[in-house]
Amino acid sequence: MNAYIEKVTIRPEGSLQILSAQEAEQLSDTSAGGLNAILRQCALAVLNTGARGDSAHALLQEHGEFTIQAIVKGRGVQLIIENPPQHAFVDGEMIEGLKEHLFAVVRDLIYSRNEILDLGQLDLTRSEHITNAVFLVARNAQLLRPNILPNVVVCWGGHSIPLEEYHYCKHLGYELGLRNLDICTGCGPGAMKGPMKGAVLGHGKQRYPNARYIGLSEPGIIAAEAPNAIVNELCIMPDIEKRLEAFVRIGHAIVVFPGGAGTMEEILYVLSLKLHPKNADMPLPIFLSGPESSRAYFDSVLDFIEITLGKAACEHLQILVNEPEKVASQVKAAMETVRQDRKASSDAYYFNWRLHLDADLQMPFEPTHANMANLNLHKNQPAHQLASQLRKAFSGIVAGNVKADGVREIEKHGPFEIHGDPEIMQAMDKLLESFIAQKRMKIDASNYNPCYKIIR
Repeated sequence: MNAYIEKVTIRPEGSLQILSAQEAEQLSDTSAGGLNAILRQCALAVLNTGARGDSAHALLQEHGEFTIQAIVKGRGVQLIIENPPQHAFVDGEMIEGLKEHLFAVVRDLIYSRNEILDLGQLDLTRSEHITNAVFLVARNAQLLRPNILPNVVVCWGGHSIPLEEYHYCKHLGYELGLRNLDICTGCGPGAMKGPMKGAVLGHGKQRYPNARYIGLSEPGIIAAEAPNAIVNELCIMPDIEKRLEAFVRIGHAIVVFPGGAGTMEEILYVLSLKLHPKNADMPLPIFLSGPESSRAYFDSVLDFIEITLGKAACEHLQILVNEPEKVASQVKAAMETVRQDRKASSDAYYFNWRLHLDADLQMPFEPTHANMANLNLHKNQPAHQLASQLRKAFSGIVAGNVKADGVREIEKHGPFEIHGDPEIMQAMDKLLESFIAQKRMKIDASNYNPCYKIIR
């Protein structure tokens, strides 16, 4: 039996060995302007990988005595951790993959704060500067690899899914791995872990060297989607909007598995891009796939999209139910289309600079009660703008379900009230009710209490 680990000191590797005294002080600063609160939240989520749960608020309450501090010694920086989750250790030693993820958290929090948010060289109210910020964070995390042909498949889907869907995700991931395709997900459990786990076997059979399992997260969601152990390239973006932009800039094709409100947010996000006139000729293939039992799920998603955004929006989604080999083959073929487009336009293979994003998709949306009530959920606007507004509605529901700040907002003021066009509200209510019935809103969804109220 392992002895209880009350306190542990670890030394980061590489460039993190030489953090400045100021950077260490930022990481240990518990004031409102310091980084310790966000470091503690992210570090606790990483060290809690594998545990069942998806609430940052509950996780922080359960581990109230957990602390992490950074100090600079003569030989470099040290992280001092007290009262960590015990399953992060084997025979008294922290699991190596968790240690790597912890170092990635430190790297990205320091870089985002000092080089992106506080430096003043980027105006984060301007679209092109926000894209530059996403690029810089990704480059600092060494996610951008030149001289590699397009092969990154972004896989989206729920963290709370039934076993049959999880097995399907693994099967499709295996087929992608057999075709030497790399995997990028939100890095959590469920439909984010399954494709990576399957791809490991496919890559192994093909003796595919340097396989990439890219995980993109952000501080608010990391407890709900703590990096699974397969992720070997982790990057923490400053917020959910930059995380979403990183997916579509770095990835070359998207596969969407069944999920809940977060998956719907992702679908609406990418549809806002695909429906924008400036992206009319941009190849970014989107496949929706799952086992036969998920057919009704995809039908409900398509019904919602057709009612709210129109049939044209549905045409951007290719639905292939219970056909993992066909999906993987079509994804592989789509990579050549993307390669030819990037070559013809002289765009980078590793970062899609040409994709147009409106600032409304990029500016951080704070899901307060006032902001949720004031969303423009009416049809008197272009479809891509309505998709962006709907994305924010689902983002707010995700926050109210699992993010610490969102949960506190709901506890203090009650459910978010969502207003809009009666037809849209009816469609949204119907879709969300189906998610609740299928237990897709939270991992522990047996007694789910909605964090929202649809006002018809």
